[in-house]
Amino acid sequence: MSKVSRLEVIQAGARRRWTVAEKQRIVAESESGPRQVSATARRYGVLPSQLFTWRRLTREGRLGADVPLAFAQAVIACEPALKDMAAAGMARHRIEIVLADGLRVVVEDAIDPDVLARLIGALERR
Repeated sequence: MSKVSRLEVIQAGARRRWTVAEKQRIVAESESGPRQVSATARRYGVLPSQLFTWRRLTREGRLGADVPLAFAQAVIACEPALKDMAAAGMARHRIEIVLADGLRVVVEDAIDPDVLARLIGALERR
C-alpha cells in the first residue's frame, strides 16, 4: 500500500451564496497586489471570472445588488395638459418608471410589455 502525502477533496455541484460583505472582502483581498485574482479565487473556491465580475460591479458601485426585491410606490397623477387632450378626444397615457439608480423611463401605455421588459433589463445592466 502506498503512502498518501496529500489528499485534496473537490466538491462539485455545490452552489455557494456569498453575502455582500464577503464579496467585498474577497474583492479587496484580490486587489492587494499584482496577480492576486487567481490566488484569491482559488483560496475561496470561486472561478476567477466570477471574481472579475465582482471587481467590475464594485467599480460600478453595483456590488450590493443582493438587496431583496420589493414593491415600489405607485403614484397616479393627471397633468393639466393631459386633461385638455382628453377633452379633445386625443388622450394619451404614459407610464413613468423610476429605476433603482434614479433613472426615469417614460413610455406610452400602448408599449408592448415584452419590449418594455427588454428595455428595462438593458438599462439595469448598463
